Amino acid sequence: MGEVSKLTGLAPHVLRNWEKTYPQLKPKKNSAGNRAYREEEVNLIFKIKELVEVKRFTSDGVKKVLNGENQPASASNSVSADMKKDLTEMKVFLNQLLEKL
Repeated sequence: MGEVSKLTGLAPHVLRNWEKTYPQLKPKKNSAGNRAYREEEVNLIFKIKELVEVKRFTSDGVKKVLNGENQPASASNSVSADMKKDLTEMKVFLNQLLEKL
């Protein structure tokens, strides 16, 4: 959880809260009980973060978007250059983390 917390800029308690709030975010836990986030889950965290911090969605609004019920008006299928850069950096980080495991 520490690595994902640093990567996303979110406190661990926020990540734990989001796991309770958004059923789509369910990282597996290893035998020691530590969370093992997959790339898809990290991407979901970034999506939730954007909806909450940038677009100012409420928890209910985020749930609707994640369930496909309410797409934000400004949503598009294109990814901004900044987001592509962030995603590329995240992919490199996750691949390095995977190599260490």
